[in-house]
Amino acid sequence: MLNVALWEPEIPPNTGNVARLCAASRTALWIVGRPNFRMDDKAVRRAGLDYWPYVNLNFLHSLEQLEEMFPVGNLRPFSVRGSNTYTQVQYQDGDCLLFGPESRGLPPEFLARHSKYSLKIPIVCPEVRSINLSTSVGIGLYEALRQLNFPG
Repeated sequence: MLNVALWEPEIPPNTGNVARLCAASRTALWIVGRPNFRMDDKAVRRAGLDYWPYVNLNFLHSLEQLEEMFPVGNLRPFSVRGSNTYTQVQYQDGDCLLFGPESRGLPPEFLARHSKYSLKIPIVCPEVRSINLSTSVGIGLYEALRQLNFPG
């Protein structure tokens, strides 16, 4: 089973879209820290449609708690400053794909601790700073699922 973690997400429809991806793939979703909205926000619910009962939704207070739950090597932080391209790693059952908030990404000190395992999605156009959060989750999650032969 794979896991997706969102640290302090800021845009309700992105979180709803990620929840729908997680429901479709039977991937656990972790909300870490304080989201910038209420989880019962209408936009979150609308984006997740009627799939919320199928989401394995979990909450943690901090990135430190997430680090305690997932051993080094199973925590896969995604960042535009990642060290490895997301297709260059071998995903494993139990991995947690971690994504930061839309406006600022993951903290530099966190990325420094996990630099060996940090991942990036290549962006061809230098004028584009980042890819939408829910799109990034879909890209990373489905590469991991492909490598694991779409378990479940």
